[in-house]
Amino acid sequence: MKPASRVNSIQEYYFSRKLKEVAKLNAEGQDIISLAIGSPDMPPSQQTIDKLCEVAHDPHAHGYQPTSGLPELHRAMAGFYQHVYGVTVDAMTEIQPIIGSKEGIMYVTLAFCNPGDKVLIPDPGYPTYTAVNKIFGTQIVNYDLREDNGWQPDFDQLERMDLTGVKVMWTNYPNMPTGGNAHMETFEKLVAFAKKHDILVVNDNPYSLILNEHPMSILQVPGAKDCCIEFNSMSKSHNMPGWRVAMMISNKDYISWMFKIQSNIENGSFRGIQLAAAEAYNTNTAAWHRENNIENYRRRRVIAEDIMRALGCSFDPTQVGMFLWGRIPDRYADVEDLTEAVLHKARVFITPGFIFGNNGKRYIRISLCAKDEKMKEALKRIKAVNVF
Repeated sequence: MKPASRVNSIQEYYFSRKLKEVAKLNAEGQDIISLAIGSPDMPPSQQTIDKLCEVAHDPHAHGYQPTSGLPELHRAMAGFYQHVYGVTVDAMTEIQPIIGSKEGIMYVTLAFCNPGDKVLIPDPGYPTYTAVNKIFGTQIVNYDLREDNGWQPDFDQLERMDLTGVKVMWTNYPNMPTGGNAHMETFEKLVAFAKKHDILVVNDNPYSLILNEHPMSILQVPGAKDCCIEFNSMSKSHNMPGWRVAMMISNKDYISWMFKIQSNIENGSFRGIQLAAAEAYNTNTAAWHRENNIENYRRRRVIAEDIMRALGCSFDPTQVGMFLWGRIPDRYADVEDLTEAVLHKARVFITPGFIFGNNGKRYIRISLCAKDEKMKEALKRIKAVNVF
């Protein structure tokens, strides 16, 4: 027996592979500090946890739940979009809860692309955009994001490309891994580009509340719902990465097409998770968000910037989100020369930018998802050894 060809078209996810190596080093007593993954280390709000426990004690709450999601969660998600972005959506027909953006990437691809269709994927960009499209047999066409353009799409370059057969364009603003912020001008150009070329634009938007005083949504652009889908998630902004609660937002037709796929693949998540998620959307205060999503990461960001300087890396101080993206010094032939030296000499795990695409080969990414003390210890270790 041989595996299907799609198994050989992809590799195990980088972090899945690398964390096995880190676990082995830790088992040997190395005490590796991980500054690699964007998994918030803080808990959700207390009332969110209380609601989960309350529902878990209900003996009638443990059965299958509707795939479409509970109405309470739909309404809470719609309220969140109205409150944060000023975007009005129909709670029951224009929002679909999902268990994470990876799942959403799959549903979009299955609902809108046939094998052989083309998709536009940013370079650098989230590796799952590429992996899922390889699995489903679409043709990947990369478009460049460049530092000298603020990591925004180059629309002149896009217009010069052969767009024949392109069905979907993936975007991610605020951007990961680069920290490039969302701009209304970019969103307006993306909507115009989508309408001009009959291309679906999907904006993946989990970072808009992190170190960002002015959160934005592509759906703020008039007419965006006609040609765009937006993902949003509780993983980053509500400290709930393990809960797997996210959403897709678009017009009712697009939502219904994706839901047809979803309903044949999974059931709704545990009732307690859905109601606790609704509690978080409805009751987390502005003060909670400010401390968790702004002040906490601002303190850590200062330390991350010191780490970048200690490594001789340059960075844009206007970045937003829960990472810091920096360019490595010219003396390194390859980014892994730096990241492997930091791992094995300083016992600190940071992410090499090549995993995000060719345009990331001269960059590293530092996560802010570690306690202040751990980040300070990482800085101390790096300063204490010669990684050059």
